[in-house]
Amino acid sequence: MRKPPLNLKNINKSATLKRLLKYLFRYYKLRIFIVIICLIFSAVGGISASIFIQQIIDNVINPGIINGFESVKETFITLLSVMATIYALALISNTLFNQLMAIITQGFLCQVRKDMFKKMETLPISYFDQNLRGDIMSTYTNDVDALRQVVSQTLPQLLNTLMMVTGIFFLMLSFSIYLTLIVLCSVLFILFATKKIGGNSSKYFIKQQKSIAKEEGFIEEMMHGQKVVKVFCHEEKSIEDFKIINDQLFNDSMKANSYANILGPVIHNIGNILYVVVAIVGTILFVLNVPNISLQGIKKLDIGIVVSFLTMSRQFANSFNQVSQQINSLVMGLAGASRIFNLLDEKSETDDGYVTLVNAEISEDGTITETDHYTSHWAWKHPKKDGQLVYTELKGDIQLFNVDFGYNKDKLVLHDISIYANPGQKIALVGATGAGKTTITNLITRFYDLADGKVRYDGININKIKKADLRRSIAFVLQDTNLFTGTVKDNIRYGKLDASDEEVYEAAKIANAYDFIMRLPQGFDTMLTSDGANLSQGQRQLLSIARAAILNAPVLILDEATSSIDTRTEKLVQDGMDKLMNGRTVFVIAHRLSTIQNSNAIMVMDHGRIIERGNHDSLIKEKGTYYQLYTGAFELE
Repeated sequence: MRKPPLNLKNINKSATLKRLLKYLFRYYKLRIFIVIICLIFSAVGGISASIFIQQIIDNVINPGIINGFESVKETFITLLSVMATIYALALISNTLFNQLMAIITQGFLCQVRKDMFKKMETLPISYFDQNLRGDIMSTYTNDVDALRQVVSQTLPQLLNTLMMVTGIFFLMLSFSIYLTLIVLCSVLFILFATKKIGGNSSKYFIKQQKSIAKEEGFIEEMMHGQKVVKVFCHEEKSIEDFKIINDQLFNDSMKANSYANILGPVIHNIGNILYVVVAIVGTILFVLNVPNISLQGIKKLDIGIVVSFLTMSRQFANSFNQVSQQINSLVMGLAGASRIFNLLDEKSETDDGYVTLVNAEISEDGTITETDHYTSHWAWKHPKKDGQLVYTELKGDIQLFNVDFGYNKDKLVLHDISIYANPGQKIALVGATGAGKTTITNLITRFYDLADGKVRYDGININKIKKADLRRSIAFVLQDTNLFTGTVKDNIRYGKLDASDEEVYEAAKIANAYDFIMRLPQGFDTMLTSDGANLSQGQRQLLSIARAAILNAPVLILDEATSSIDTRTEKLVQDGMDKLMNGRTVFVIAHRLSTIQNSNAIMVMDHGRIIERGNHDSLIKEKGTYYQLYTGAFELE
């Protein structure tokens, strides 16, 4: 059952921002502190221009006109020196800021991706069953990229703007309260425009992000299933479906960017109007000689204040314009951060097991001794409540007692399942698609936990066994073969990472894959890409069998392991499979009944229940469902 997509409208933006900042400070506290210092110097450099204009007009130009410029030469040089020093510090600060932000941004994104992948590897199989692969991939791409924009540009820009606006506001109050009130009135218009236009822009930018994720998921799905598309001549329908998704992305992007492109000019023109109004009112106050009220007291409004105020009003309006341009990035980044945190907050696979698998030496009288070196013998190390350690030889004895299970609590898919697989026995599970065959193997490996009943492994309740140790004792050959980018040798060694080359070659021989591997261009060193696309389906399955062989586990699960292999290849594989299964407990899921005739027990399943059990001969004699399947009266679906 798939989870519904994250509703971005219900995101708690303030909580997400707070968590993002906390996350950021965790790794780069010192560097961020230095960045803030750099932003302060940068803001001071931006604000100081207005002060210098007022100082030069009032203390250099006006006195110089009256008394001659020689009288103000020293003052002029002092002002230039101070101004040069401040701008030099601002330049150094900006350079240092840009270097630090490159380190912080890329380092932070690297850490986020590490944390995401590390978390993903701890998630249960149910998470991947409930979430679309394309949607998970979008978290690593679109959402991380949106986060990059926030960390590298939006947050520094907002912080810098906040410092600038705060500094300019108090500077304006120190110059003229009258003119400051005019600027504040313009702020109301700016805020109104930002809420109306920016709100719509943010809404569509969020929709755009969702549409991008949907399109990426669709493209990934089409690429993965391109052979199926071509076999069923589905190209035109795929193009039509893509056009619908792509058009939706176009509409969302067009509306988002249209509103975003409108907001900037609107605020810019409000700033232009503000500039004109301040110039007119300031000139009137200056001409009428109206007493100027400021934080410095009441005095005459001079031309230096009016001119510098014009610069400050422009800076003030531009600051809000810059903020408005960052709002959409902030909203998208917080939406992306929320999806990332959603992944990081997923509940990891729980493991309360305490029985572990250890190397063991077994004496002639059956005494088991734990050892730290490989012996080809394994034992379960079972600590008891009284502190005693009990060792049980790993044999592969698996028993299921009255097992019930459902992927949803309200709907069971397995009912009262009991199976007794003694060491070395081959148990076959037969039934139509959806009968519950694969579900049983998922319970044995604890990909899912039981609703009721028990599963015992060598007499130990599997809930007591650590999941990693449990799965290490079971080899899998699945219907869908997954090969990874790397050499043939690397893919076989995936079953046992510390395996020697000799063990790899031996595993390939057991699976009867050695000969075809040696015919490859570089033999075992041949590079595989795109899930082994340069191999046939049968060859890929043989590698999967070799990967299971190298693990040398006492329990083997074959889930439709030969379904993708032709009859000739199957015959070749069967000999290797017989060698692989020798002495192991084997669970076989197969549609081809010819592959399970020699099973010790065959379980015929229907709608989550075992309706028949026995060996091939006894089930044929019963002339029940298995007999009808074998003789072709019924067919498996």
